[in-house]
Amino acid sequence: MGDNGGMTTLPAALQIGPHTVQPPVVLAPMAGITNAPFRTLCREFSGGKGLFVSEMITTRALVERNEKTMQLIHFDATETPRSIQLYGVDPATVGKAVRMIVEEDLADHIDLNFGCPVPKVTRKGGGSALPYKRNLLRAILKEAVAGAGDLPVTMKMRKGIDDDHLTYLDAGRIAVEEGVTAIALHGRTTAQHYGGTADWEAIARLKEHVPEIPVLGNGDIWCAEDALRMVRETGCDGVVVGRGCLGRPWLFNDLVAAFEGRPEDYTAPGLREVADVMLRHARLLGEWIGDEARGVIDFRKHVAWYLKGFSVGSEMRKKLAVTSSLAELDAHLSELDLDQPWPEGADGPRGRTSGNNRVVLPDGWLKDPYDCAGVSEEAELDTSGG
Repeated sequence: MGDNGGMTTLPAALQIGPHTVQPPVVLAPMAGITNAPFRTLCREFSGGKGLFVSEMITTRALVERNEKTMQLIHFDATETPRSIQLYGVDPATVGKAVRMIVEEDLADHIDLNFGCPVPKVTRKGGGSALPYKRNLLRAILKEAVAGAGDLPVTMKMRKGIDDDHLTYLDAGRIAVEEGVTAIALHGRTTAQHYGGTADWEAIARLKEHVPEIPVLGNGDIWCAEDALRMVRETGCDGVVVGRGCLGRPWLFNDLVAAFEGRPEDYTAPGLREVADVMLRHARLLGEWIGDEARGVIDFRKHVAWYLKGFSVGSEMRKKLAVTSSLAELDAHLSELDLDQPWPEGADGPRGRTSGNNRVVLPDGWLKDPYDCAGVSEEAELDTSGG
């Protein structure tokens, strides 16, 4: 396991308002991924420990009771605390959505998304472009915290738009002043998207800048050892894991074991165990959607992530990528050499890795960081999930 500076130096728990997250491990919201079935898998592997956040929920869609959105905010009876991530650009709409969550008891914790780098969002001034407008960020946070009452409000953000327009330190100070409970920082700019290497030093600087509240680190955690190293190097109060758990829901077992000082309990499943998890994941999706075929089709995007590193021929990978029933998926998986052990080097980047993109912003966006004009209501997506 190597020198970790002593397990006693690791944070034992994370306090999010009244909720104790022990160990301080959080599943990052990911569009189309962190729905109820995937959260169930991750939570089972963690033994129920940690915090598992929903997919991004658009405030306008929530207020309008969009059918898809109302399904996305469904939590399993065993999920506690229930954690919703909201995305919004209009303070009034964000306030309405938060009050709706409180009044209808829809969740126990609200996270606000200011980290999305997708061009369709940033070109309207939303996502990771928004914190550049300091006063707008403050207005949104003020409305959210006021509407939340006793529910804790946290936020997730990036370093800034690009290296010439960093916003995370100002945004962190504004968050503290407006009563935000904790901040998660993805150590990349909008321009980087998911490319390059996450800047963990920025996480350390933010922790020093806002010592009043917990700071969580996000970016390039591919295995449990990465999480321990991030905490040691940055002093952050916990970790947020996104792409590292794609096709690896058992990573949460390893994360819990790492923070509890049990490296001997790390997971290295063979292909037979992985195939069992794949089938369960697809089955859970079908039950959640209410249609087996649609569940298996939705599962297709996970296949390559689960099989990364294993010896599986290209033809079989193609077959698995077009399955449309559990029986078909099971039959294809049974044809594999299921006695394969966990492959060396299977950990590492998964999901989107593009970087150094030109950031698309509204005209004149960068002229005045305090002017709220120019934020289009179109930046508020009308559907959830990203």
